[in-house]
Amino acid sequence: MAEDSPDREDEEEEEEDELAESTQHSVLPNSQELFLTQTELPSQASSPDTEAVEATSSANFSSLPPPSQRLSQIRRWGEKKTREEMFSEITKVTRKERAHLNEWKDVVAKCRKDASDREDRRDQGNCFVPASEIIAVEETEIDEKQRSSGKWQKMAKPHAFTVYYVKRAQKHRWRCSEVTFWCVDEQLCNQWIQALKELLELQKSRPKQLLVYINPYGGKRQGKRIYEQKVAPLFSLASISTDVIITEHANHAKDNLFEVNIYKYDGIVCVGGDGMFSEVMHGLIGRIQKDSGIDQNNPKAPLVQCNMRIGIIPAGSTDCICYATVGVTDPVTSALHIIVGDSQPLDVSSIHHNNTFLKYSVSLLGYGFYGDILKDSEKKRWMGTIRYDFSGFKTFLSHHYYEGAVSFLLAKHTLGSPRDKKRCRTGCLICRQSKQQPEEPQKKYGLEHNEDEGGEDWKVIKGKFLAINAVNMSCACPRSPKGLSPAAHLADGSIDLILVRKCSRFNFLRYLVRHTNQDDQFDFTFVEVYRVKKFQFTSKHLEDSDNDVKDIGKKHFGQFCRDHPACCCNLSNSIWNCDGETLDSSTIEVRVHCQLMKLFARGIEENSNDEAIYNQSTVEQLL
Repeated sequence: MAEDSPDREDEEEEEEDELAESTQHSVLPNSQELFLTQTELPSQASSPDTEAVEATSSANFSSLPPPSQRLSQIRRWGEKKTREEMFSEITKVTRKERAHLNEWKDVVAKCRKDASDREDRRDQGNCFVPASEIIAVEETEIDEKQRSSGKWQKMAKPHAFTVYYVKRAQKHRWRCSEVTFWCVDEQLCNQWIQALKELLELQKSRPKQLLVYINPYGGKRQGKRIYEQKVAPLFSLASISTDVIITEHANHAKDNLFEVNIYKYDGIVCVGGDGMFSEVMHGLIGRIQKDSGIDQNNPKAPLVQCNMRIGIIPAGSTDCICYATVGVTDPVTSALHIIVGDSQPLDVSSIHHNNTFLKYSVSLLGYGFYGDILKDSEKKRWMGTIRYDFSGFKTFLSHHYYEGAVSFLLAKHTLGSPRDKKRCRTGCLICRQSKQQPEEPQKKYGLEHNEDEGGEDWKVIKGKFLAINAVNMSCACPRSPKGLSPAAHLADGSIDLILVRKCSRFNFLRYLVRHTNQDDQFDFTFVEVYRVKKFQFTSKHLEDSDNDVKDIGKKHFGQFCRDHPACCCNLSNSIWNCDGETLDSSTIEVRVHCQLMKLFARGIEENSNDEAIYNQSTVEQLL
């Protein structure tokens, strides 16, 4: 027994060492963490909340014994308790200690949150307003009721002025917000008002007089009410004078633009849908070309750029153009873009048939599926906006296809492609680089066109098509947030030409569904897309009046008919859907005019950096 005593003592010492090591291992990391966390607190030592945290932490940890004392306690317990009991006691103490640590961490987190909230409340007293987004500045009268309130009562005779500015809301919406500044010095207050008004006067892009056309019958049939309740008060606040014309019949605005003195206005505003915008656009472009002596019937003639901007107050059924250039169909947002004087260049496509001008297009030029939908919906106007859904479903079931030949010139001068992920946003680099390219002289353009006709630059595709779509922009709308061509650009001088060949109804339905989700709608074997600057289409079933057309399309299509004598020639032609208006001629020639016109817009803002890109040439002054 005497010999076993030293061994037993050695074993007990080893067990105590192991227990000490295990105890240290469970305590030291937490103690170290506690120390590191506490070192962050001196920056908040002056706050009452910090003192409370220190008091709480010291109170919690003053009741805990140091590791050496705990080890001696364990040694005393070891003489009376078994190993399992010792381990249970150690675990219990460790859990208690960890509970204290977690409680302390919660207190520290609460302290930091309170400090952050105090900083946020302090920052709310500062209002930073970009000068380019100030709407108006007005002197503010302080009545007796306001003077008796807490923020005024310390001033004997306060003077104040209010700054109205643009405040961004969700989903690209803008709102008119305001902030009031006050002081006891009347002279200082007047100096601020005068300085801010002079700053607004220096911004030459802001309109001072506008010509407004309101369509009371189209789309939602609320154009007049929307303008009077939401838009007119903002124009009045910004001191913008307006001449308002209520349209009474089709092409009223277009005809009026050829008669009035448009040069005394800083811009034109149309209140309505895409059809109303198309009417105003045709009137403005036609007036500018007429005054410049340009023959619009000549498809080779370079058109004169329209520097007068058009503003769109959405009040239609789809408002595709407004959605694709602003990001939302909201009348207040569009009105604020007009007030601050935003400018967004826009490509325009001219459409000719047999050397005769037909129409201009800025969004969708569609043959086949979209042409048939428009043709059928025009017969059902009594149904309202639901007629588009009904005609679309009916056209899908009919599943008509049309034979023809498409010839086009690729737009080699532009960057990117329809299949990339580069969306057109505010300050788009691709559109800005396209603007820097000089316009080709008319003579040079004519020679180049003749050379192209005899060369191999023209690409020709022949076959049976369910749809032929040419888009100048994405054509996004609330129902199709990506649009027909998500990567199309507003002002790069090109068109995205989409060819949908004959396929099964199921595959065509898959293609249509992809316009509403995030999948690539061009990832089908029967879909082809090209970025072009000019194209022509010739239907297989030419009308008698088309027999003398001397264009490229017919020259290539003649060979197609000779090679396929047994093709079906009894199918009728479709019509072209040109921005929601019908074109009866199936054989057309289309050419893009880079940045021919401008809108009161800035493109879709994607993030906060877009504002810096848009104003990169100006020096922002902050209040």
